[in-house]
Amino acid sequence: MSNTEPAELGEGHSPAAWTAVVIMLIGFAAGTLCFWFDLAVGVWISAAVVIVGLVAGAVMSKAGYGVNGPKFVPKHHEE
Repeated sequence: MSNTEPAELGEGHSPAAWTAVVIMLIGFAAGTLCFWFDLAVGVWISAAVVIVGLVAGAVMSKAGYGVNGPKFVPKHHEE
């Protein structure tokens, strides 16, 4: 039985989105550990890493690696 509906594109499955999320997850994890160990400087540095992740995702998206960018090739999953 074949599915004639077009595959969903996007939903954040792009190199730009993955890069931003991974960098921000590292920042949140490091910030949580620094908060737990009462390292205020580490918490602020981790907050800056989260912002760097956001900026990196935006820059990569503008460079064409976002969902609608010319350098992004979506991978279709078959069910």
